[in-house]
Amino acid sequence: MNQDNPLPEKLAGISRNQYGVATLFIPGSETASHSRLLEAVQQQIISLQHNEEVKGIIFAAQGNCFCCCSSLGNAAMYDAARLATFGQQVMFNIESIGKPSITVISGICTGIGLELALASDFIIAADSARFGFTDISSGILPFCGGTQRLARLIGKSKAKELIFSGETIDAGEALRIGLINRLYQQDALQTEAEALMQKICSRSSFALKIGGEVINAGYDIDLKTACMLERDAFALIFSSHDQREGMQAFLEKRQPLFGGQGKN
Repeated sequence: MNQDNPLPEKLAGISRNQYGVATLFIPGSETASHSRLLEAVQQQIISLQHNEEVKGIIFAAQGNCFCCCSSLGNAAMYDAARLATFGQQVMFNIESIGKPSITVISGICTGIGLELALASDFIIAADSARFGFTDISSGILPFCGGTQRLARLIGKSKAKELIFSGETIDAGEALRIGLINRLYQQDALQTEAEALMQKICSRSSFALKIGGEVINAGYDIDLKTACMLERDAFALIFSSHDQREGMQAFLEKRQPLFGGQGKN
């Protein structure tokens, strides 16, 4: 990709806790160009996907901005279509990583930051957060799938309003229209996010992976075909080691010890 800006030392850095939850820190405005940020995220996503110790991923901001607002003034130096193709592939990789992901927003979330958030499984935010696609003010549009994911999440008309106006909305409005899933006070946000992810990661990782795949695959197809996907996914999971462990734990009234195993 583009070699315009040096990669900051902490760009898209990772921390991991004892529960297997990895936090991927995304830099704020003017930290790096769009292409360099996408490259860094892509590298980390590939690393996390193949790390068996990582059970779930939290996307969080370095500072108060969850966005990449560096100028696209040098766009003539590279192929815009190539940048968009790469950006869209990064977002598809996030969607298909096979591990649950939550984006945590405490401040401003715009541009590529919002596109990344939309590619994660869901978003939680502080009451101080704001969201929007301000790209139109620079004469451009979201290019990493944001126009499509936003419309699918909140509806075509509302997506057009946000993208065409370039306005940002507060966290309360984002919750009302279904852009975010949960809303917390600023000082409780990170604790609540980690607690939620730890709860999710205590479930069968195999069931989570298959569940994510069937929900994503079935979202844009007809109901009958989507339900056939669900049937096949259920049959696959029902034959797994994790399913047997979960059922045995239920009968024995104890916590299951899932191993993420999909084979007999």
